[in-house]
Amino acid sequence: MFKIGLVINPYAGIGGRVGFKGSDGDEIREQALKLGAKKLSLEKALLSFKQFEEHFSHIKVYTASGEMGEQLCTILNISHQVVLYPKSSSHFQEQLLTSAKDTELLVDELCQLELDIILFVGGDGTARNVCNVIKEEQLVLGIPAGVKIHSGVYSVSPEAAGKLMCELLSGNMVSVQQADVVDLNEVEFRAGRVKTKHYGEMSVPNSQVYMQSVKGGSSQSEDLELIDIASDVIEDMQDDVYYVVGSGTTCAAIMDELSITNTLLGSDVVFNQGLYLADATEKDLLHLLTNATKVVFILTVIGGQGHILGRGNHQISPEVIKKVGWSSFRIITTKSKLLELQGRPLQVDTGETELDHKLFGLKKVTTGYHEQVLYPVGFNG
Repeated sequence: MFKIGLVINPYAGIGGRVGFKGSDGDEIREQALKLGAKKLSLEKALLSFKQFEEHFSHIKVYTASGEMGEQLCTILNISHQVVLYPKSSSHFQEQLLTSAKDTELLVDELCQLELDIILFVGGDGTARNVCNVIKEEQLVLGIPAGVKIHSGVYSVSPEAAGKLMCELLSGNMVSVQQADVVDLNEVEFRAGRVKTKHYGEMSVPNSQVYMQSVKGGSSQSEDLELIDIASDVIEDMQDDVYYVVGSGTTCAAIMDELSITNTLLGSDVVFNQGLYLADATEKDLLHLLTNATKVVFILTVIGGQGHILGRGNHQISPEVIKKVGWSSFRIITTKSKLLELQGRPLQVDTGETELDHKLFGLKKVTTGYHEQVLYPVGFNG
């Protein structure tokens, strides 16, 4: 019997689609819920687990009550044992809000058992909580569900985590590596400043196909490349077309060239080369798509990881993508960021497996002034 520890942060990523830059803290979660934000962790955990359902009869899951794991096991009819009933949680409108402390208490309980692996669902904040109490030798695997996911302990998508579990459960040889846990300061993050800190390492399965790398930073040598890319994009901008300019320094170069103050860690809407809407939410984008004749989305690549959707731009939800169509997305990045990937494809993690697969294939990527390359999208799983 393969023994799995399971930790789900029910509120991971809850702030993404309503324009928040993270989900840490009771106040942020309550604000997000008031704005109608939906909890997505269970959906992403289900996506992952369904990849290895043929092995369910050979596994037993140890977890906490309710949304932290028991609910998933009940839905999928997986043999499980509840080892923690959260007590440190707060309440919001009769709803139990589990906390970071609950995560740490659960991981501590799981570490007392001899488990083959601990799966945790969340973002960088959840990874920090796990890292705070994990035993050095315990194998873990992160299933991405947060707004901020810079740490190397996560798979490139929930589906990828499930496929990696298939490898383990099938008895295939999978090596182990130490991966970094890093996180952003959310206060600085919401103010448009990126400040990361290293919090430790954890043991994870080693896979260049299924596991993501720690996010890389930009170098000064890219400055001229960014200007060239921005010039190409601006030259192609048409009158009366709405341009949703995504997050990141490459997209910020476009706004700089237009002399528009941008939301570095959000999505801004440009119309006739002026600012139409700053830091758009999912609701804003769906409203725009309902009323505008033509909308173009401009996204960049996260350095070192290769993600273009599902990391820091949750406002661009599956509903938004399906409404506008994949052909209306333009991808921009520097040649150096593509070279960092060492041939690995670009990644999409929308939260819907079927949609992800529809986005797989070759996509034109702008890498300079009048320069484009065809580059694959999809994790080759």
